Amino acid sequence: MIAAPFEYYAPESVSEALKLLTTHEDSRVLAGGQSLIPMMKLRLSRPSHLIDLGHIAELNYIAETNGSVRIGAMSTHNQIETSETLRQKCPLLAETAGRIGDVQVRNLGTIGGSLSHADPAADYPAALQALRAQVRLVSAKGDRTISIDQFLVDAFTTALEPGEILYEVIVAADTPGLGSAYLKQQQPASGFAVVGVAAQLEAKGGNIAVARVGITGLSSRSYRAKAVESALEGKAATAATLAAAAKLAAQGEEPLSDVYAGADYRAHVVQVATRRALEAALARAK
Repeated sequence: MIAAPFEYYAPESVSEALKLLTTHEDSRVLAGGQSLIPMMKLRLSRPSHLIDLGHIAELNYIAETNGSVRIGAMSTHNQIETSETLRQKCPLLAETAGRIGDVQVRNLGTIGGSLSHADPAADYPAALQALRAQVRLVSAKGDRTISIDQFLVDAFTTALEPGEILYEVIVAADTPGLGSAYLKQQQPASGFAVVGVAAQLEAKGGNIAVARVGITGLSSRSYRAKAVESALEGKAATAATLAAAAKLAAQGEEPLSDVYAGADYRAHVVQVATRRALEAALARAK
């Protein structure tokens, strides 16, 4: 199908983009276009005004500052996957980006676009929740920084308010002793996660000192697997500990049932994927 008629804008600065958002109420922001354009072609989304952020250089960067890595919203999945800064300072995010879609999607899609779309089967949310990431949102009225948990509200729903855009993602740089991994069972055609698990562990003296686990694809939104984290922290870093904790991966959640997988299948796979992700993360912890 062909998208409904719309006015197209290509601002060259964030301030110009925010002014356009304020001026035109029925508008949508375009990042990499990997989600919004197909929706527009199907006429599931019919904005009267389309504001393309692709010409705004200040939104495309990856930089380490004061123990954190800041990723501009227009950074592509490929840039994140291949960034030496992220590979060294936040390998979980680089690994996750490399598992998204195919080469074309990774070359065009952006972290800001993916997060703002908030697909419940997207890959980034699990990793960013395991990393305790923050996002910076800007509008003509000012800016605010909130946790990724606060930002991701539900399926296709975020904390973005009218007139706001996602400016950057902020993650803490890894410290010695951390190991991480992202593992998913994916939909064959789209590459989206049937279930995806991101894990980050720190082992000290034979015990698990820190456990961070994010899960996507299982239910209507990604989530922190707090029951798994609690079952790991302070316990012996053994295969038995990991296996027992992984059984709690779906606790408190309602697994989805759709054309890709049934609820029972997802509930089983999330336990297996969690155990394997934890095993890989522990093996990488140094």
